[in-house]
Amino acid sequence: MIRRGRMEGWLREPVQALPTWASFHGVKFHGIEVGPLPGFEERGSTVIAARELVGEEAEPLMTIPKELVLSKQNIELMAKSDQHLRELLHALDDFGRTTRGAILTFLLFQATICCPDVKDVGVHTPLTEYIKYLPDELLPTFWSEEELELLEGTTLRSAVRAKMNSLLREFETFRTATENIGWCAKFWWDEDDGLITFDDWLRVDAMYRSRALEFPGVGDAMVPCIDMANHASGDATAALYETDDDGNAILILRHGKDMVQGGEVTITYGDDKGACENIFSYGFLEESMASAQIMFLNLDIPDDDPLRPAKIYVCNTAPGFRVVDRKDSIEWESDFVWLVVVNEEDGIDFKVRQTVDGNREIQAFWKESELNDTTKIRTFLEQDPLWEVYQLRAVVLMQGRVDAQLATLQALGNPTLEGSIRDRPWHLATRLRTLEREMLERTRTILDKQRSALLDTETIQRYLGLMEDEDNDEEQVEEDFT
Repeated sequence: MIRRGRMEGWLREPVQALPTWASFHGVKFHGIEVGPLPGFEERGSTVIAARELVGEEAEPLMTIPKELVLSKQNIELMAKSDQHLRELLHALDDFGRTTRGAILTFLLFQATICCPDVKDVGVHTPLTEYIKYLPDELLPTFWSEEELELLEGTTLRSAVRAKMNSLLREFETFRTATENIGWCAKFWWDEDDGLITFDDWLRVDAMYRSRALEFPGVGDAMVPCIDMANHASGDATAALYETDDDGNAILILRHGKDMVQGGEVTITYGDDKGACENIFSYGFLEESMASAQIMFLNLDIPDDDPLRPAKIYVCNTAPGFRVVDRKDSIEWESDFVWLVVVNEEDGIDFKVRQTVDGNREIQAFWKESELNDTTKIRTFLEQDPLWEVYQLRAVVLMQGRVDAQLATLQALGNPTLEGSIRDRPWHLATRLRTLEREMLERTRTILDKQRSALLDTETIQRYLGLMEDEDNDEEQVEEDFT
């Protein structure tokens, strides 16, 4: 439906008409305009300084009335005067009460109201028209299979695969929850003329993910006009978004930040996001990005671990580890790795207990201490005399995972731009492969140093010596027995 609306024009408005919409609905622009940046039209629309701007100016660059902020709270307010929207949110139950569920549903509902085939459904609001100005972002969820193959060996490949599975589950949940609503059955899910497909769910997801901001006092929300601003990190960030005393959304120039006429007024989507997440959520990489910054590498509990089923059952943390570029070094972070490297002989144990409602559950213990949260296992290990041993196991485990990731990256080599592969996905994939390969190589060096340092500790030397003594004793026993 959304794709059709873009093609036929009933779900598309030129950005040049945005000032008219904004003025009519109380949005105020001060010294800025929205449109393509001259010379960079391929990037789409952005916020541009219409004159010289001085950071000390008190007046906001934009003021957006609070009722135009697309938040969960405002959607619930609009549902009070819109029976059909209220039906949707009620049918979706818990999912409709989440910010993501409410906003995706609202976006799809507004697109439906705009469709000329749909009659007598929904109440028009200013946001019904605003959706027409939102561009279609080329996120990896819209890449072809040939383009996704360019990501093999990167952390983005598994992230996209997991996201597509998650979106499919969401869509099926959405369809099942709404298919018995009369107007939904007629306009959305009719076998012959139904308007909604999985592609529509992908599109509202892309609208939300690429434009949602964590707004002060509101939480995750989409803010018309401010969400047209592009991202720049660090000192390149020109403006900040806030709320004023009346709860309106405002865009203000950073203190001491002056802008020349025609300059791009940028905001930050979050300086702590890595290359993978930037492509995943926003479909771009900053030209200045010189590091992947953050990578998440998944791990699995070995199949030959007799405690594997129990560990999987009690695990409540992401199955992998993060490597983070701290500029002068690489650091790794993980709660999961500690669960993987300990075994029954070390002191971890699992017991089955019966709950008050008669069900059974597995409870984890560390040396008789109850382990209600597996993310806290490191706290116990740090107090153990064999702490360096557990660290060494973790480092060796991660070394193997980093080596495997590098091998996969190198196996594909440098993919060429050919066939039906589009230019933008190819450039993004190529840059990501380079950034992640360089970061993995640095990570391998750091892990090698940590491994060497741990092997030199007295605890490890004594532990390895003890293991050798035990092996010798076993051999001696066997010889004597023979």
